[in-house]
Amino acid sequence: MNDAYRDAVKILISADMEGATGVTWPADVLPGTPQWERCRAMFTSDVNAAALGFYDGGADDVLINEAHWSMRNLLLERLDDRVEMLTGKHKSLSMVEGVQHGDVDAIAFVGYHTGAGTEGVLAHTYLANSITGVWLNGMRASEGLLNAHVVAEYGVPVVLVTGDDLTCVDADGYAPEARKVAVKDYVSRYAAVCRTPGRTASDIRAAAKEATALAGRDEPVRGGPFTVELEFDAEHLAAAATVVPGVAGSGERRVAYTSETMFEGIRTFKAVTTIVSAAVEEQYG
Repeated sequence: MNDAYRDAVKILISADMEGATGVTWPADVLPGTPQWERCRAMFTSDVNAAALGFYDGGADDVLINEAHWSMRNLLLERLDDRVEMLTGKHKSLSMVEGVQHGDVDAIAFVGYHTGAGTEGVLAHTYLANSITGVWLNGMRASEGLLNAHVVAEYGVPVVLVTGDDLTCVDADGYAPEARKVAVKDYVSRYAAVCRTPGRTASDIRAAAKEATALAGRDEPVRGGPFTVELEFDAEHLAAAATVVPGVAGSGERRVAYTSETMFEGIRTFKAVTTIVSAAVEEQYG
C-alpha cells in the first residue's frame, strides 16, 4: 500500500531505570545523588536509541512515559526532536500511562528489571524493598508481567524489552514475540557485567527497528478475574495494606485482592504500595 494511505503508527515507551545501561546499585537510580546524575545520561541513551529504532522501522509517533521513582529522570534535551515525553507522577496507569487512549499500536518496556524476591540486578516490584514477593493468579510477577496484562486489555502488544539478561528471560514468559536486549548480565543484586553505552545504544536501536514490524493493535484481552497476592518484610505493612478496600490478609505478612480487570488490579496495586510506603519507619522498616 502507498505510504500516503497507511495508518500512522504510534509507539509508547515505558521507561524504567533499574534496567538501564551501567546501573547496578541503589545510588545509581536514587534522584539527587551524583551517581544518579551520571546514570541519567545512560538511561536517556537507552530510551533515545529505542525511539530512533522505532523511527527507523517506520513509526510515525513515539511517546515516552517516564516510569521510574520521581518520574523526572530522563534528559529531555538529549532526546530526538520527534519524540514527546510524559514526565511526572500521579498518573492513572502509572508505568503504562497513555496506553488507554486507543491510539497506541505497541509498547516497549525499556530499562525494566526482574521482580521482588527473584534474582536480578536491583530486583523489586514497585517498592525498592518492603515487598518480598508478588503473585498474579499464583504466578510470581514482575512489573513487566503486571503491565503486560494491563496493556493487553487495550489490545496493545509488548514488542521490545530491555534490561539485564534475567529480565529478558522473564519477558519470554509474558511477551514471547517481543525483541529483547540485555544491556548487562546479572552477577548479584548489586553487580553486573555491563556493556558500554555505545554498544547498548546500537543493540537497542537495531532491535527496536525490527520490533516496529510487530506493532498493530490486537483484540483486547479480557483475562480476569485477577488475584494479586503481596508478601512484605514486616507484619505491620501487611496490616497497613488492608486499609485499601477489597484487600485482606492471606497469610503471614501477606495480603491479597481480586479484580475483574487489570485496569482495576494495577490501580489497587498502586494504592496498596502507596499506603505501605507511608507505613515504613526509618531503620526498622
